[in-house]
Amino acid sequence: MLPDRFAVLSDIHGNLPALQAVLADLHGRGVGHAVNLGDILSGPLWPAETADLLMGLNLPTIAGNHERQLLACQGKPGGPSDQYAFDQTSPLQRAWLASLPGALRLGDVQLTHGSPHSDLQYLLDDIVAANLVPASRETVAQRLGQTSATLVLCGHSHMPRLLQLPGGPLVLNPGSVGLPAYDDSDGGYHRVQTGAPHASYAIVERVAAGWQVQLLRIAYDWPQAAQRAADNGRPDWAAWLQSGMAT
Repeated sequence: MLPDRFAVLSDIHGNLPALQAVLADLHGRGVGHAVNLGDILSGPLWPAETADLLMGLNLPTIAGNHERQLLACQGKPGGPSDQYAFDQTSPLQRAWLASLPGALRLGDVQLTHGSPHSDLQYLLDDIVAANLVPASRETVAQRLGQTSATLVLCGHSHMPRLLQLPGGPLVLNPGSVGLPAYDDSDGGYHRVQTGAPHASYAIVERVAAGWQVQLLRIAYDWPQAAQRAADNGRPDWAAWLQSGMAT
């Protein structure tokens, strides 16, 4: 079971300094527990070091699509972000990834990476004119399906979102700890851009009226992360990390 107040992390993507800044911030706010919604290591940054830190913390953690894609690099070459993380991590670290469930239910809190039906489906967003826009309540309810949860936590889109479904749960995407912008062709080409390079996470608290949420944007040394990406041959990631834009 989760405590009444905890942090929600997602889409770390091997960004060690962003994760360290988020952990320092939540500890400074007196938050002693956190959950992790997946897409943990993939990217041209610090996958092995990030894995070591998180394995030591032993947070309730689920796998995202990039855990699946990274592990698939065992049999054949994968995309550059997944392949880099695969090549940099140890068999023990990859075994940890393989052990992660695709979803978790912790009391009345439901954890999913994308939607309950697919780790590649955005739950709270639609692709419109090559950008992400908030999905309607009806669309989110249809994607979510029946649930008795009072709080549903999702990631995948990297966009901080909050939606209360009438007669249903509060649905929260905390945004991305490690990657504030990207582009993708899954579901049709689109850009994701938060507009700032800060690390994103959320703090939730159960109060008498329901769930209370803080969506937080944390400053960290993003020039360091951008330089790491550039040094590893990924100028696209360097630009995304430096600006929070994917134009």
